Parts: sequence; structure tokens; C-alpha cells
Amino acid sequence: MKPPYRITNKIATLVAAVSEKIGEINASHLSKPATALRKKNRIKTIQSSLEIEGNTLTEAQITALLENKRVIAPPKDIAEVQNAITVYNRLHEFNPFQLKDLEKAHSVLMNGLVANAGKLRTTNVGIVKGSKVAHVAPNGTMVKGLMKDLFEYLKKEKDLLLIKSCVFHYELEFIHPFVDGNGRMGRLWQTLLLMQQYPVFEYLPVESIIKQKQVEYYKALSESDKKGNSTPFIEFMLGIILEALKGLLQSQTVTLHTADRIYLMKDKMGKNKFSRKDYMQHFKNISAPTASRDLKWAVEQGLVSKFGAQRLTEYRFK
Repeated sequence: MKPPYRITNKIATLVAAVSEKIGEINASHLSKPATALRKKNRIKTIQSSLEIEGNTLTEAQITALLENKRVIAPPKDIAEVQNAITVYNRLHEFNPFQLKDLEKAHSVLMNGLVANAGKLRTTNVGIVKGSKVAHVAPNGTMVKGLMKDLFEYLKKEKDLLLIKSCVFHYELEFIHPFVDGNGRMGRLWQTLLLMQQYPVFEYLPVESIIKQKQVEYYKALSESDKKGNSTPFIEFMLGIILEALKGLLQSQTVTLHTADRIYLMKDKMGKNKFSRKDYMQHFKNISAPTASRDLKWAVEQGLVSKFGAQRLTEYRFK
């Protein structure tokens, strides 16, 4: 069954704006940032997502843990960060359209933190904010069926993945399928879903903007609860995503060298043959002699096979 929501004018406008920014990012070759930036953004993502849940570790402390250095902090906070580092490093191992993979990722993320990591809850729970019950989750006996329905929606509904990822994020928070760790799992899984179509999301620190707008984040969740549909939350999350993409475009410029261009072309072409003209269409700001030098270098490095001669020359990655 399709979860309840509607496509408002605001959602349609945000989807168009997000799509435009993703196009600009792809044209600027920013979809796969440099190694140093990938590490920095991954740390920012982990720190932000866990801080929302009350973790005290700073980006510097998380960097130290990544480098196997000793950190003085509460053991639970250290364990949360170590688990998050592991699960984010293993993102490509999980199929975001399979419930069993969600359970597997939760078992990694919450390893040693809860007794039933990776297991859907069967008990009843309520979410308390301060002294008030903010949300009463569905009965424990309903959880497995609700989650199966949610994954069926992911696999079969024809809506844009941008929208489905937001719906999934909200519905996971509403169902509250695990005893603990639902917030961080919702944010993780939306990232994983978006990565399937847009590689830029693997290292885009959307969570850091959610952390900055934490009050609005919980307000959007609450408003969707009250309205009985995820529309307010979809609008909120698309706005967050748009802000993150704009931030990437404003803060990053890429200077591509021969090797950078060749490896980007490899990602694009796979085992398909291509010409110098195809290469130049992918890198519109280089000259024909530069393209020839790049391809000559790739052949000399044993990365590319060359077929034909002169204007009929074609290339293929080995």
C-alpha cells in the first residue's frame, strides 16, 4: 500500500531545483569529490547524525578514531562513532530496496549498544521529548507487516526516487521499527537510496544541515504525524537537500588533470568504445591537442586499448 502524501506545488518546485543543481554538479565534475574532501564530508555526516541523537564527540575526535588514535570520551559515544564509521564504509554492501539489508545495517550501527541490534521490535514503544510523549509508534505486532509494505512501495511505486527517499525517511521514523537507532537509520537509508541514482549523495553531508535545523526537522516530523501524511516532511527534506547541493556548488571548484579526466571517463564509459570526440564532449573545456595527450597518456599507462588510426581511432578501457 502506498503511504499517504501528495505532490504539492512546493514539492514540484523543489524537485525541479534539486534536479537543476544535480545537473550543475555533474557538469562541474563534483559528483565524486577528491579523497580529502570525501573523508572530511564523511566525518561531518557521522558527527552531525550522531549529535542529533545526543553523541558528544567532535569532528576532531572522530578524525582521531578514524586514524586509530586514542580518544577520551564516554565509551558509549565512542562505540556509536566506531559503528557509524563501519556502516558508512560498507554502504555499497547494502541493497536499499531490501528489508533484510536494513536489518543488517542496523545490526552494524547498533552493535553492542542494544541487545536486539538488527531485529525488528515486537514490543510497544513511545517517543518522549522532554516530559511529553511526542509520538506513539504503531503496535509491535504490526511492525513487520508495515515495513514489508514500505519496501514494496519503494520497489514498485513509480514516483521519483527523490520523493520516495523522503517518504521512506518519514515512514521509518513513524513506524519506529527498532527499539533504538531509528533516527540515524532513517537518515542513513535516505542517503543510500539517493546514491543509487545520484552518486554525489554518498559524500554530501546533508545531516550537517539537518543538525543546524534540528528544531525544524522534528517539527516537520510532528506536522506530518498530525496531518497523517508525509507531505510536510517531504517539503522540509527537499529543502535541506537543495541547501546541501547549493553549498557544494558554492564551496567547491575542481581543477582536473589528465589522470582525473581519464578516471572520470572510465567511470562513464565502462567497457564501451569511445572516440576522442566523445572524450571532448565529456570535458567541454579542453582543446583537441589536450584530449589527444590525455588519451596517449592513458594508452602508455596501460589503462586504455587503442583501435584504428587517425579519424577512425577508438579507445576502450581495459
